[in-house]
Amino acid sequence: MNFSIETERLILRPFEKSDANALFEMDCNPNVHKYLWQKPIIAIEEVYAYIEMVQKQYIENNIGRFSTIIKETGELIGWTGIKFVNDHVENGNTNFYDYGYRLNEKFWNKGYASEASKAWLDYGFNQMKIKEMNAYTHANNGASNHVLQKVGFHFIEDYPDENGVTWKWWQLLNRAQ
Repeated sequence: MNFSIETERLILRPFEKSDANALFEMDCNPNVHKYLWQKPIIAIEEVYAYIEMVQKQYIENNIGRFSTIIKETGELIGWTGIKFVNDHVENGNTNFYDYGYRLNEKFWNKGYASEASKAWLDYGFNQMKIKEMNAYTHANNGASNHVLQKVGFHFIEDYPDENGVTWKWWQLLNRAQ
């Protein structure tokens, strides 16, 4: 991937191996994983493997999650972006565009998720010409559910995963298509 997106406060750019320490700091925090299967990472090698997997998605699908950085300070606050889901079935769906994000806890409640989400939706709908964007969140993750609603996603349904945990399925249609 050779592009980045800028918002008022953020730079959204492809993952680099040098992002590993900041991503590790985020992903080893149990609070960050409260609504993500409660499995924080324990070794930085897991982050390197994740970066490689996402970089492979850039090549195969021409899109993937991006590092999200505060312009003013250069701090990596997490990741945001569009992923083409073709490696598993989610709520009976595969081969769909998924919007998602994960931020380090110290950057929560500052409007960064909403700001990045608006930029990604604009890019996905206007540059990629995606017809339908989906997202899924843990049913009890009020903050993420609020962000998706705020940026225009519509709640479609609750669904259980293979462990009986309830998730919410969200969708946003491209009105220009």
